[in-house]
Amino acid sequence: MSTPAASPGAGLRFDGSVRRGRFELALSFAAGPGEVVAVLGPNGAGKSTLLRAIAGLEELSAGTVEVAGRRWQGGGDFVLPEHRRAGVVFQDYRLFPHLDVRDNVAFAARSTGAGRAASRAAAQAWLDRLGLAELSRRRPHQLSGGQAQRVALARALAREPDVLLLDEPLAALDAGARIDVRAFLREHLAQFPGPVVLVTHDPLEAMVLADRLLVIEGGRLVQAGTPAEVARRPASPYVARLVGLNLWTGVLDAAEGLVTLDGGGLLSVATDAPAGPVLVSLRPSALTVHTERPVHTSTRNVWAGEVVDLEALADRVRLQVGGLPAALVDVTHAAVADLGLEVGVRVWLSAKATEVEAYAEVAQDFLAAR
Repeated sequence: MSTPAASPGAGLRFDGSVRRGRFELALSFAAGPGEVVAVLGPNGAGKSTLLRAIAGLEELSAGTVEVAGRRWQGGGDFVLPEHRRAGVVFQDYRLFPHLDVRDNVAFAARSTGAGRAASRAAAQAWLDRLGLAELSRRRPHQLSGGQAQRVALARALAREPDVLLLDEPLAALDAGARIDVRAFLREHLAQFPGPVVLVTHDPLEAMVLADRLLVIEGGRLVQAGTPAEVARRPASPYVARLVGLNLWTGVLDAAEGLVTLDGGGLLSVATDAPAGPVLVSLRPSALTVHTERPVHTSTRNVWAGEVVDLEALADRVRLQVGGLPAALVDVTHAAVADLGLEVGVRVWLSAKATEVEAYAEVAQDFLAAR
């Protein structure tokens, strides 16, 4: 069974489950034409299982996969992987070592029955389009990691797929190559007319490349939204760590603008959220560290703590401070020296109410899942 090419504007819809022993991936989402959707989650969350299910390398236990208005699985139908117009890019490239770059890319057309000459001509056109023509006669062992990943993308695009699936495409690259290939991906994904599903564990990669984020934990969707929405209002501790925010749960007294935290402590907030359970987030850089309790300040959030860990992060130092609540705090290297900060030092933390964000819309779901 062959599947014809998608018409411009066709999208992806996944609504199903995959069961592996005790683990089950179960979620529903759609990706529109030209939309890049990044899937994030901890190890074992089901990210790669999702990609494999879309590609047909993993059968659904129940549900459907539809691409370009055609059902690839569901209702008794199952389109074989080789007949699904899916371009797949793996983190380890998976180039054929015995073929040069041109013939690696030409394999996309050869696999659909095209002749050698036509396949090579189509491959060369893609290499020219992606600025890779000078690599055409090289073998994979003669390529750098960044070059190999570019060739892998060229091979995926040469299939003229209805959907593009990227499985940790930058994970195997060093820092310098990762920056270059990320820019390359950003340019060429923007030109792809179909939906793109990008699996990654790197929040920066997701923020730069994706239009929308899906966060899955334990095989379930815990949050979806634009990068800005997810970064501003994380819905779980994993997401908060991912985007570098403090996250607490508590109960809001809307009249007083105060949140009583579940783990102890009280925070003043500026919010229009309704009274009741809320999630509370605060940027580590929005906290100020003092060695004595500040007295001449209008800041309403002031509490005591103790430094329990310090970690150098490029241009800053991240403190882990125990207290009610415990918090992550970002300070400069100079501040560490000036304040004599080290493990065991007692400190005071302060934060403006306007910097503390409380939101109720995802709190009920989060608390119910705990």
